Amino acid sequence: MTDDQPDAPYTYADAGVSIAAGNALVRAIGPLAKSTRRAGASADLGGFGGVFDLKAAGFVDPLLVAANDGVGTKLKLAIEWDRHEGVGVDLVAMCANDLIVQGAEPLFFLDYYATAKLDPAIAEQVIASIAEGCRQAGCALIGGETAEMPGMYAAGDYDLAGFCVGAVERAALLTGRDIAPDDVLLGLASSGVHSNGFSLVRRLAADKRWKLDRPALFDQDRLLIDILMAPTRIYVASLLPLVREGRIKGLAHITGGGLLENIPRVLPDGMHAVVDADRWPQPALMAFLQAQGGIEPEEMARTFNCGIGMVVAVAPDAVDGVTAALTAAGEAVFRIGAVEAGERGCTVRGSNETWSARRDWTATHVQ
Repeated sequence: MTDDQPDAPYTYADAGVSIAAGNALVRAIGPLAKSTRRAGASADLGGFGGVFDLKAAGFVDPLLVAANDGVGTKLKLAIEWDRHEGVGVDLVAMCANDLIVQGAEPLFFLDYYATAKLDPAIAEQVIASIAEGCRQAGCALIGGETAEMPGMYAAGDYDLAGFCVGAVERAALLTGRDIAPDDVLLGLASSGVHSNGFSLVRRLAADKRWKLDRPALFDQDRLLIDILMAPTRIYVASLLPLVREGRIKGLAHITGGGLLENIPRVLPDGMHAVVDADRWPQPALMAFLQAQGGIEPEEMARTFNCGIGMVVAVAPDAVDGVTAALTAAGEAVFRIGAVEAGERGCTVRGSNETWSARRDWTATHVQ
């Protein structure tokens, strides 16, 4: 062998990126994307961009509404405990629920999946879950991006981002501008923690040494990890008909910031939301989290959804009809409060023993 013998030629695979694996994944998820087809979208993958036909979807004078989000540190639990089958629903929910609060019908969705080394089996589980979320939200999965980035992520890790576009007829845009004193706040039950507050959940799990693979103390029929990983509820199908009928004045998706910080986002100036925590039962999971962390009620109202994933503002004379329609659509509905004249913001209050309080309590956030 001589010193001047040329080195073997470099390839992308040598650097840790497999183009073949990526192409195989695209072929595998093609049927998943096609299962989300809807009017206006063919949901074919493989081009440089997805195409959507607003006219074919039936819109006349539409405004486009866009949202993007991720799943947050809930993904760490998904990776550590091999629970990938629900995180795609979370991803779609975080975007689609943000569109419906403005009255927009989710039309199409694109995802971004990034990892150090592509594991096709895991990636397919995740994207199958994204497709399921799209079917629940009524939007088409028309494209996405899968990125292998060795050195950027630790072995086995991946991250997700989602992008959703919806449309609403110009005259039907939901802004909350008509919300007035004495309007009623209805709360729609959440399916669990959803996708917010997991940094605190994971801190508690580590500090308190939870056995996530054992039945939960508050539900012996389910593993604690499965309860924590329950996918975020998507409210689009139950709310969209009522929005189009003009029976809803405003909607607030309860995400990071909890009830306190999200409800004021849809209120006009001069309106203050008052939420009564006595009006709905504290879910066992929320009671468990609160007890494990010794969390004060005020902190619960700012960190978690506390069992309410969406808040609906309606006129007093619309309460019964809207409640009946949402119940028929499969939602658990609670009359949780009302709107008053005052500084734009929200007050959550509870009586002694509500949320384990040792006294009557209030928590207020001003926008």
